[in-house]
Amino acid sequence: MIELRHLRYFVAVAEEGHVTRAAERLGIQQPPLSQQIRALERAVGAPLFRRLPRGVELTDAGRALLDRARLILRDVDLALEAVRRTARGEQGSLAIGFTSSAAFHPLVAAVVRALRQSAPGVALALEEGSTGDLIDALRAGRLDAAFVRSPVESPHGLVIEPILDEAMVVAVSDQHPLAARFRRRAGGAMLEGRVALPALAGETFILYRRPSGPGLYDGIIAACRAAGFSPRIGQEAPRLVSTLSLVAAGLGVSIIPESMARLGTHGIAYVHLDRKSRLTAPLNLARRDETPSGVLARFVERVGKQARR
Repeated sequence: MIELRHLRYFVAVAEEGHVTRAAERLGIQQPPLSQQIRALERAVGAPLFRRLPRGVELTDAGRALLDRARLILRDVDLALEAVRRTARGEQGSLAIGFTSSAAFHPLVAAVVRALRQSAPGVALALEEGSTGDLIDALRAGRLDAAFVRSPVESPHGLVIEPILDEAMVVAVSDQHPLAARFRRRAGGAMLEGRVALPALAGETFILYRRPSGPGLYDGIIAACRAAGFSPRIGQEAPRLVSTLSLVAAGLGVSIIPESMARLGTHGIAYVHLDRKSRLTAPLNLARRDETPSGVLARFVERVGKQARR
């Protein structure tokens, strides 16, 4: 049987034209190298070298083998390097999902950008969806990981890693009395000061519909009830961005993760809730309950580092 080491030994002897020099190059003794060359010749069924007084030269059979042996060894080296790069997470493919609110958090953008820069050989696919759709895609193997806001009711077979808790802000039309009450901060739509949640008891709320974002929806309802009122819900939008369009039209107020205020939507002002509300938007990373490897391991590590900054 011909092994790769036989081909490596053969190429070394052919290039050096001398068994002793080839043995030095390979870091082995000359007698074992001579034995391996003879074994290769027996397997091939033809002499590969002519023995000369001061070295060796290739026979016709040896010349026929040399180019092919080099190609085989090059392909093996390329294959091994590809395997190593994949194991290091430098190439491969990664499918990442995110809910519409998670997409706007700077951590998500920073992680994706860092992965692009450090591993340009990775084919990255991004998918937006509701928490339920993303979890289904994870279980079906269509996604490798997903940024979600909501708790997962049946996490069997999944790992849900908390990343951070983000503050929530109130979004109002810039014609709303709150916008007149608080002065705008320089260079943005964020208002100075904070508003107490009970102050919104008489408002009409526009919320991201519950099937798409049960965690945010239920958190807002629970916080309002803890503040002494049940919110009057006028509209439920299919996307968080849609809620902002309805707010800008003056149809009500909404409570959204602070990172979404970066959108700077025309006609909207944002104000922080006071700390008594204890209303936050969690950001979690969901993945299958398997030891991550390759590019997924690289991604999970990058998420952890970014969250600790």
